[in-house]
Amino acid sequence: MALATLAVLVTAADTYVVVLALPDILAGVGVSLDELQRATPIVGGFLLGYTATLPLLGRLADLRGRLPVLVGCLLLFALGSLLTATAVELGPAVIGRGLQGVGAGGLVPATLALVADRWPPDRRAMPLGVVGAVQEAGAVLGPLAGAAVLAFADWRAIFWLNLLLGLGLAAGALVTGRSRRPDLLGLVLGVVAFGALALHLGAPAALEEDVTLGLLYVPLVDALAWTTPLVLTAGIAGVALVVRSLAAPERAVLPLRGLGQVVREVDVVGSALAVVALGSLVWAFAAAEGGEQVVAHGWVLLPLAAVAAALFIVHERRAADPVLPLAALRPVGAWGALLVNLFVGAALVAALVDIPLFARATTTPGDQLGAALVLLRLLVAVPIGAVAGGWLCRFAAPRWIAAGGMALTALAFLAMTQWDERSLDGAASTVVLLAAGLGFGLAIAPVNTVLLGVTRAEVHGSASALAVVARTVGMLAGLSLLTAVALQRFTAEIEAIGSPVDLCPRTPADCAPYDAATDAALLTQLHTVFAGAAIAAALAAIAAVVLLRGPRVTDLTAARAAGHGGA
Repeated sequence: MALATLAVLVTAADTYVVVLALPDILAGVGVSLDELQRATPIVGGFLLGYTATLPLLGRLADLRGRLPVLVGCLLLFALGSLLTATAVELGPAVIGRGLQGVGAGGLVPATLALVADRWPPDRRAMPLGVVGAVQEAGAVLGPLAGAAVLAFADWRAIFWLNLLLGLGLAAGALVTGRSRRPDLLGLVLGVVAFGALALHLGAPAALEEDVTLGLLYVPLVDALAWTTPLVLTAGIAGVALVVRSLAAPERAVLPLRGLGQVVREVDVVGSALAVVALGSLVWAFAAAEGGEQVVAHGWVLLPLAAVAAALFIVHERRAADPVLPLAALRPVGAWGALLVNLFVGAALVAALVDIPLFARATTTPGDQLGAALVLLRLLVAVPIGAVAGGWLCRFAAPRWIAAGGMALTALAFLAMTQWDERSLDGAASTVVLLAAGLGFGLAIAPVNTVLLGVTRAEVHGSASALAVVARTVGMLAGLSLLTAVALQRFTAEIEAIGSPVDLCPRTPADCAPYDAATDAALLTQLHTVFAGAAIAAALAAIAAVVLLRGPRVTDLTAARAAGHGGA
């Protein structure tokens, strides 16, 4: 459980580490700074992998168990880190980030389901809060870790470190999560295969340029580039690992025995339709050019998402073993938790994006680090709120904790709509930012507690996956909608100002009234986003009160105690 939670922290930090390293990554894969639009696949590829495969991974966690999914996702994350660290072109970097997204996304529902397996309903709110706190701490630690690595090495070191952490956590989970010791020979074969592949892709100069060791990179058949000793070693070790895992399934490193049955049980058609629907929706929002359009290629992607979603629902109702057991979401608390998460995501993305923009437009112009430190005031309070929310669920119904947290966030965003050019200099802004972060954190554990409390244990992986999907879609949709509305208001304000020639006919190039009016229009744009976030947070609070219906934790504790007393 500790290793799974640590894995969530590592992958959550990786989600944000690319923020600082993105310009260096683009340069490293041959993309110049005047082609920033080509960065979309690097960011969008991660989001696509993170979101689109979540229903499938959640279902696999229910069918195969939490441990195989945890280990498999960590190995995918490590492989994606390897491809990204060694990429010299945009394509491999996008594929690597996509694999990292798949691995990172699958860890969250598997870990939440693991909590539900290990703790009874009346005691799981606190550990759910801890997992939520660790996940949110990644937003704080990711940029800081990235800055620390970049201070001593280049951007590739970030992903080499991710590779080592992913492999180490996978090995640790494999050893500690099994009642039997895993196959030592299988572990050795896995290390050899991965190590040989890493050396081939990384091609360190000390090896490649060495007179003797450099032969490892020379193809044995001139016409076939893949016949180098390193590639052949990786291939042979990989095949041997598969054979070994099939021969000794009880201690296998790779859980391959019974894979055909899992493929039949996992509902391939439903999984494919879910990937198409979510993938189209995510890419439509992720690839949109901020402010200029709400969605990208909407005439294709949105209809495709709608058709795939409709076919998915029809198929799932007829499937014997659906990838998403929709019947399990019939309780009000289940779909209510997803709706709350949708609104929470929309409000959260406004904080992540527009608070740094506000800082750069007012007190820290041009200072990216200073703007990040302003956002840090909010982010540090989120993990604290997550733990506090889990603890408070012992004494009150989860819906009131979640509603109180989001109401606090809504009030904080309303206060932000009154900020001016000097507001961030005062202590009051720190109080507002801490309150907003605390409110976000307070909602995490109650939402997950209700969702896992009203659904059956055999669908906890799928339910947790949907919770993550709802929040991610809320963030993407919220970002596009709020930015588009705010930009329209900004444009209207600019048009009302007039031109510098009209305001300052003698000195149009140095027109103070025009500059002041433009600054005011920018603040109006940011205030509009804060107002939209306040509305989203308020809707989350209302939805929590009305829809988060589930047994009170205190009632479950009393019932459990009465049961022990009767026994």
